[in-house]
Amino acid sequence: MLQSGVAPGSGQGAFRRFLGSLWKDRQLVLLCLPLIAYYVIFHYWPMYGVVIAFKNFKPLQGILGSKWVGLHYFRQVLQTPTLGRLVRNTFTIGIFSLLWGFPAPVLFALCLNELRLPKLKKAAQTISYLPYFISVVVVVGILRNFVSPTTGIINTLYTQLTGNPPISFMVETSWFRTLYIGSGVWQSFGWNSIIYLAALSGVDMELYESARIDGCNRLQQIWHITLPGITSTIIILLILNMGGIMSVGFEKIILMYSPSTYEVADVISTYTYRRGIVDANFSFGAAVGLLNSLVNITFVTVANAMAKKFSEVSLW
Repeated sequence: MLQSGVAPGSGQGAFRRFLGSLWKDRQLVLLCLPLIAYYVIFHYWPMYGVVIAFKNFKPLQGILGSKWVGLHYFRQVLQTPTLGRLVRNTFTIGIFSLLWGFPAPVLFALCLNELRLPKLKKAAQTISYLPYFISVVVVVGILRNFVSPTTGIINTLYTQLTGNPPISFMVETSWFRTLYIGSGVWQSFGWNSIIYLAALSGVDMELYESARIDGCNRLQQIWHITLPGITSTIIILLILNMGGIMSVGFEKIILMYSPSTYEVADVISTYTYRRGIVDANFSFGAAVGLLNSLVNITFVTVANAMAKKFSEVSLW
């Protein structure tokens, strides 16, 4: 018998069931509120500011008071003389960071999963996590000390072993990307392996026992049991990482590059920093950032479509 005249399938009834679910799980909801508030305040609400890409933004006039100029700044971006170099450098650094940085935590997680000594496994995990908590400034400082032509340990070993003069790694264009990508992999592979270790913990141990009974060695078990068990996690994270190919951060680039390496080091984010922040051309910087975001969304969409076509795993 219906009560209060509310039909089971009505919107009001669904809303009451929703409120009931919230009250039932109120402790979990309270636990999630700080995280929800963080994303709303610092990620979603600031998205309103993207509108300045379509305006001649003046800080004293505010977003609403600034003059609307339409696609003026987008045309300026597309007419930038160095746009080709910026896109090429950004894509090159982004794609090689993905090619080298994405498999590293997967391989490390597989190696840790094969360790049978708990103390050694915990020690290896702890040591691998530590670089992630070092600031970018300190990492670049360590890198400069290691490759210094006068006191760096790398050049010291190189000159003693080969007899050749030291290499100025930080000012040679041929070494910039190697140093940037290599230091990034070293800093993040341990931390990024956590999610793969969590996925590996969900693999059924009885499968390994059955494989051993059938005569499979360790490599065969990894190939036929371990990797298939975390394939869905790998695909999802690969799709998400595809969305960051064109989002090379400017902080580390600025700390590492010099006028001699601009040709291979200058990327979209550093150019946006110079034009948008240093030159106070906020609308131009917003236009560059918006175009960059659209390219990243395209990468994610294409990667998701390919994953859906060749596997049963996708984001949507």
